[in-house]
Amino acid sequence: MSKNFFKYLSVSPIEEKWGLYVTTVGYSKVDPDENYPNEEHPQSHQLSWDRGRILSDYYLVFISKGRGNFSSARSDTASVQEGYCFFLFPGVWHRYKPDIISGWEEYWVGYHGSFADELMKQDFFSSRQPVIEVGFNQELLNFFNKMLELVKQALVGYPQQLSGLLLQVLGQVNNAIITRQQNHDPVAKLISKARFLMHESFGRTLNMEELARKLPMGYSAFRKNFKAITGHSPHQYHQSLKLERAKELLESTILNIDEIADQTGFESIYYFSKLFKQKTGLSPRHYRIRFLKQGGELVNLS
Repeated sequence: MSKNFFKYLSVSPIEEKWGLYVTTVGYSKVDPDENYPNEEHPQSHQLSWDRGRILSDYYLVFISKGRGNFSSARSDTASVQEGYCFFLFPGVWHRYKPDIISGWEEYWVGYHGSFADELMKQDFFSSRQPVIEVGFNQELLNFFNKMLELVKQALVGYPQQLSGLLLQVLGQVNNAIITRQQNHDPVAKLISKARFLMHESFGRTLNMEELARKLPMGYSAFRKNFKAITGHSPHQYHQSLKLERAKELLESTILNIDEIADQTGFESIYYFSKLFKQKTGLSPRHYRIRFLKQGGELVNLS
């Protein structure tokens, strides 16, 4: 993931009729001691800790790394860290910022519409308890990345697809609220964190010994516990993530095979193609052709 990407979307009558639409989606990495926000946003979205702000849409902000603070007119100041998210409500003053020592990485989505209003009026999410621990939630991370990818591609009909992904994001958060699953096994919690970090890093080479040190855990214990919990070695698990991402890119983009190999962190197109065929029985090119033919649409693959 590049350091920053965000987009504010125009809303047409079609989106308003749909009843649930995304107004903005983005990702930002804020380094220690860096000013926050670290990019220019519209005047209506300017934020400082001293002044706070009020927005006119609903927002969900997910912190994937680091820590910081959040407060609003309806809730006390709360510490937030990786694995936490918080809601912003229309017309409710709020403020938040990353810790100057750790910085943080954040994903966000803004949304509104008649369906959104009805949903947010129910008892699922509360402006008085806006901070929610969702844990190292790979599914939530995947949905945010898919939304970012859709916005970058901007294909016909993508606003409605964004709405579908938004519902899945809200479903994941609601599930965390309902279950309140607290993993009391410290080893399982560390392996969960490792899997989350792998999901964040499928686009680049990942040093497993360095990952084990970040948990922290000895490498031999990390390999043993990871396989006991997931059924796969760390390397196999990360490799499978990269291949699944490659399938998604083959199915949903017109990137060429070289570009897909690069975006999924493979050392070379030769290694990527060889491994892909071993696992799927088809070369990347033939996998794409078969998928597109089955979907009734064939694009230019040059």
